[in-house]
Amino acid sequence: MKWPAKRITESSTKSFGMYEKAIPMMEQGIDVIHLEVGMPSFDTPAHIKEAAKQALDDGQVHYSDFRGLQKFREALAEKVFERNYIEAGADEILVCSGVTHAAFAICMAAIDTGDEVIVLEPYYPQHVNKIELPGGKVVPVPLDKANGFRIDAEAIERAVTPNTRMIALVNPANPTGRVFTYEELESLADVARRRDLLVMADEVYEQITYDGNRHISIASLPGMKERTLTMYAFTKAYAMDGWRMGYIVADKKFMPAILKITMNDIAHLNTFIQEGGYAAIKGSQDCVRDMVAEDRRRGELVVRRMNAMPGVSCRMPEGTIYAFPDVSATGVPSEQIADELLEQAHVVVEEGTFYGDTGEGHLRVCFGAEPIERIEEAMDRLEEYFTKLMNR
Repeated sequence: MKWPAKRITESSTKSFGMYEKAIPMMEQGIDVIHLEVGMPSFDTPAHIKEAAKQALDDGQVHYSDFRGLQKFREALAEKVFERNYIEAGADEILVCSGVTHAAFAICMAAIDTGDEVIVLEPYYPQHVNKIELPGGKVVPVPLDKANGFRIDAEAIERAVTPNTRMIALVNPANPTGRVFTYEELESLADVARRRDLLVMADEVYEQITYDGNRHISIASLPGMKERTLTMYAFTKAYAMDGWRMGYIVADKKFMPAILKITMNDIAHLNTFIQEGGYAAIKGSQDCVRDMVAEDRRRGELVVRRMNAMPGVSCRMPEGTIYAFPDVSATGVPSEQIADELLEQAHVVVEEGTFYGDTGEGHLRVCFGAEPIERIEEAMDRLEEYFTKLMNR
């Protein structure tokens, strides 16, 4: 009996691999500090929750537009024009259940058996799953590791074949923390335009950038809106991960195919929580600025502390809630270090190879999921571990 799900490789289903390894310790009552899951530690801002509660009280509990509430999509169209410089109408926006669902819908709609999709490595592994499910082939192209994980357009060009359908881009980048420059994005866009390729752009961390680094939506570049399917979410910037709410912005020619997928899996997103999303977009953005400022404070702590550890070097990320420290000087594989940190220090981080071979020699450390006091404790434990490791 054939099961199409078998197309998904084993490695790409380890989305919570280190977390799963930590479960037995947690069940024993061991104090485990979680720096592996990209989950905000903040509560959803009160005005957003109140809007959803009010919608329930007002009886917004029934079916609605399959694409999302009209006023919500109109507000999102205003947002992407003002913040992302993408001119899109409400009919070019589809509300969905987070970026995870958005990527699934796009891949199921756009990819056929044998189509190749270029992913920039280190990559976000869940996108790999979705490319494989409809029969697509993942083609990893390393970012320029020697140059701070910059986009290497020549390497992308070399990877293009007659079967190449799409390039998957995550910007700001998970796990490296890069915010790609206009010049980098233009070099990728040039390949996409000349070779007639789609771009699936995951921009979930668009609002979480530091030190003057500016996020640029690749769809805003000349000639790119008509070939880019951009995914946004409320997950990170508004601390709404459990709400499962995001949206796709794409040329209206793509929408009928994507709707065929979403109408057959979720029909439409929960009606009343869209009022929370509307409040998030239309209300004060001070809550976002405050959370990003706190994320930056936590990131600076992690970078400072890790740079003081033997065998470790760490750059301040330009965006996201992740540090990507280099531990190659230890001479120990990243997976072994991650396992030993769990077993000996009771701190959970992700090994670099979880994000592809280019991630070897690195760890991904999430500084957004725990309050700063817990992060400080985690750094104490990591410092003790690396000191012992380098003195073996």
